[in-house]
Amino acid sequence: MTDPKTNSILDEGNRLFLKGKLKEAIVFYEKILDDKPNHLSSLNNKGYALSKLKDFDSAMECYDAALQICTDDLSVLVNKTSTLRKQGNFPEALLLCDKILKDNPKYNIILYHKERILFSMEKFEDSILCCDIILKDHPDNGDVLFDKSCNLAMLSNFDEALNLLERIISQETLYKVKAKKSKSFAKLLDNSRFQKLVS
Repeated sequence: MTDPKTNSILDEGNRLFLKGKLKEAIVFYEKILDDKPNHLSSLNNKGYALSKLKDFDSAMECYDAALQICTDDLSVLVNKTSTLRKQGNFPEALLLCDKILKDNPKYNIILYHKERILFSMEKFEDSILCCDIILKDHPDNGDVLFDKSCNLAMLSNFDEALNLLERIISQETLYKVKAKKSKSFAKLLDNSRFQKLVS
């Protein structure tokens, strides 16, 4: 049964969280956890706030505590994956992605994490496969198209990388800046077509 008092404290914590007042939000989540140490949403939200504050170890403690209460809570699993990725713990993050995708093969948030993790592990072909699964349902997702273009550039498949880049820049010019800053396109800096696209 939900407790109205707990819900109002949680709402206040979430309101502060959305305003970017992360430390203040954590105080409210802790208020609930002092009384109900197994309150799943408070553990998850506290972990998420800590992760945003780059206190990854404490965030992981929250997620692990939450997963002891409910081993397959998707929201907690997604947040844990994201934190592992931010920590650079790619092998463990990848294992978690695969565990989630076993039961939810088209779960785009996790596919998105997975393609980024694979890219960081320099598994560019595998990363492209993940991008393609997302793009089947969301063919115009700019971020995923951009990531696919980065993977192609890393594989020296420059024509295809530039074709994709051209397509996304025509949709949204902010990708010009992203492409200019991205190390993935380092080999294309002298390429006249690339220069034209990002100028």
